[in-house]
Amino acid sequence: MDKRLGIIGIFIQDRGKSAPEVNKIIGANSDIVVGRIGIPFREKGVNVIGLIIEASTDELGALTGKLGMLSDVRVKSLLA
Repeated sequence: MDKRLGIIGIFIQDRGKSAPEVNKIIGANSDIVVGRIGIPFREKGVNVIGLIIEASTDELGALTGKLGMLSDVRVKSLLA
């Protein structure tokens, strides 16, 4: 499989409800995660996680699909 560098932005509205499942999914896919940063943006009521990944399009789709199915979670991705 051809792996490419990419970025995933994860926006969590209800941290208490959704963050544990988000972290579980990211942990299960840690083999494609190169780096991670998390920022609580309290003024806007959202928590942001940024992931740098090295993945195939299938791996990216599987990860973002699982994350995107969670309530109060929005996901955007980009492959270079």
